[in-house]
Amino acid sequence: MDYHVKDLKLAVSGQKRIEWAALEMPVLALIKKRFKKEKPLKGIRIGACLHVTTETAALMDILKAGGATVALCASNPLSTQDDVSAALVKNTGLPVYAIKGEDRDTYYKHLNAVLDIRPHITMDDGADLVSTIHAERSSQAREILGSTEETTTGVIRLRAMAADGVLKFPVVAVNDAATKHLFDNRYGTGQSTIDGILRATNRLLAGSVFVVSGYGWCGRGLAMRARGMGARVMVTEVDPVRALEAHMDGFEVRPIAAAARVGDFFCTLTGDMHVIRPEHFIKMKDGAVVANSGHFDVELDLPGLKKVTKKQRDIRPFVREYTLKNSRRVYILSEGRLVNLSAAEGHPSGVMDMSFANQSLAAEFITKQAKNLEKRVYPVPPAVDEQIARLKLRAMGVRIDKLTKEQKKYLTSWDMGT
Repeated sequence: MDYHVKDLKLAVSGQKRIEWAALEMPVLALIKKRFKKEKPLKGIRIGACLHVTTETAALMDILKAGGATVALCASNPLSTQDDVSAALVKNTGLPVYAIKGEDRDTYYKHLNAVLDIRPHITMDDGADLVSTIHAERSSQAREILGSTEETTTGVIRLRAMAADGVLKFPVVAVNDAATKHLFDNRYGTGQSTIDGILRATNRLLAGSVFVVSGYGWCGRGLAMRARGMGARVMVTEVDPVRALEAHMDGFEVRPIAAAARVGDFFCTLTGDMHVIRPEHFIKMKDGAVVANSGHFDVELDLPGLKKVTKKQRDIRPFVREYTLKNSRRVYILSEGRLVNLSAAEGHPSGVMDMSFANQSLAAEFITKQAKNLEKRVYPVPPAVDEQIARLKLRAMGVRIDKLTKEQKKYLTSWDMGT
């Protein structure tokens, strides 16, 4: 078996953490029970490019229980939990290619190592496997039944490919499932981003000005949690509807140029590039802390920042100090990469339980429906979303009502009147 991890001796601690996370993942446990019996993925090779965390380990376990052969690499150079990757290799025999802090060349070698198993299904968190296939290994496209995509940024990429007519196989947008983005993006990103910022800085949020760039589901979650910690939250947006929503939710909405002058903490969650640029950095207070919780580090214009910097140093783990030409200091967390996964541990397992339930059921859907799928981006089937929600409610001990026959008829008829 081939693999590339930091140190197999870390497997003991990694296994304990995997078991701890699994305690809060009851939906996956129920799906695993069925997969183990039915083997819906028997004979299927799956190449996964995901954040290598304790929760991802639970997903790998389910895919193998369903009969799949799986290889895994990291979807972000700083998100890997080295003890988890070691445990997966040593205890499950899974080929894992992931080392926290790996350089760009290693990152792409790992992507290609996963594609070397010639997968039938790819699982992406940012569309890097799909992009690599289309750009460098197009001959493999004909072997691929379909792909799943975990994050907003990746879905945007893939929809653009489909619109341009270049997408070579179907994709299921796991991110767009209600049981994924309404919970993972809002509650998961909100909590884990705050966690990452606090672990990196140990700064007090109460009484500070916290600037959130982007008011999608991730931005909503972070704004909510920052306010809960006592911060005065400002939102920057380019979408008038989302800006209006942020205002109606009680947040102050300003352009980034204005917010740059008053913010103590900044965090981007937009999925776009160069949201905070040199003209914004140069206006910031001395000591401003800047982070990103969007998928790629391009949200912060770090090359531009270096042009207005006279010196820099690492002052704490995951904290780099940039002394600007005006002598003010700006602190960038986690090299501008996902702060919630690099400085902290990512989303809580109770949230990823639903996200990865969507991934496993989407893989089953692709396997069964591949012949009927076109080369475009599909939503997660509504029945799957509802099934996951019901399983989660059941696991939490929450009961809900059922429609009566009369109510069902009323909702589907036009002739019952008012």
